[in-house]
Amino acid sequence: MNYRPLQTKLLITIQRPGLWVLSFILMLCAIVLMAGLAFAYGQRVAGYDKAEAISYIEDLEQQIEVLKSQNTESERQTAMLERNNTIDDGASDQLKISLSEAQAEAMELRKELTFYKSIISPGDTKRSLMIQTIQLKPDTTKIGDYQYQIMVSQRGRNDEIARGNIEVTLGGSDAGQIKVFKLSDVSKEAKNPINFGFKYFQKFSGTITLPETFQPEYMRVMVKARSSKIDPIDEQFAWADLTAAGE
Repeated sequence: MNYRPLQTKLLITIQRPGLWVLSFILMLCAIVLMAGLAFAYGQRVAGYDKAEAISYIEDLEQQIEVLKSQNTESERQTAMLERNNTIDDGASDQLKISLSEAQAEAMELRKELTFYKSIISPGDTKRSLMIQTIQLKPDTTKIGDYQYQIMVSQRGRNDEIARGNIEVTLGGSDAGQIKVFKLSDVSKEAKNPINFGFKYFQKFSGTITLPETFQPEYMRVMVKARSSKIDPIDEQFAWADLTAAGE
């Protein structure tokens, strides 16, 4: 008789298996949802969203088409004015300069378009890292400061996330003495080293504030992946070239 409560409890448990099954299903759904959210978050942290890249590609293609139409119309109007002698040499030269600048802009857009298409449809070549772009522009709000952006991409087979670190240094002279700064010494946004983790590409940006007496001469960028299968990168860029490109 003393065992009846235990037997009754056991019978109740067996007669309600649906609750256990439902709890298991809910727990499984929660795990799947958390894994999906973690994956989506990882993509954002990696600095890449494929839908955004596809949208950006479409925008680039539209911009190129608009530029092509504008260039064609400008060429037609310039030729017509020159034939009718209704434009002086100075104005004609200015139109040709504007046309040349528009063509150069279209070429840069095509290069950018080629890059984004290449990361969405990579080949089966060996995985490698590349310093895709370095932009360096004088800060318009504070004389002597520079806005920088460094983009690193993965080429070839990019079915795995590339992880590693980047070290950036600035070399030059200060009062006649050779001086080298880590990027973290002159930029509050930068860490030393800069850690990365991306499948396609990742951008790093911030502001550089140089000492007044320092004359920069180059920027050195070293990229090293954790995987021994990916070769490290060590490249040096002339400061004058970087600032000229950013003007």
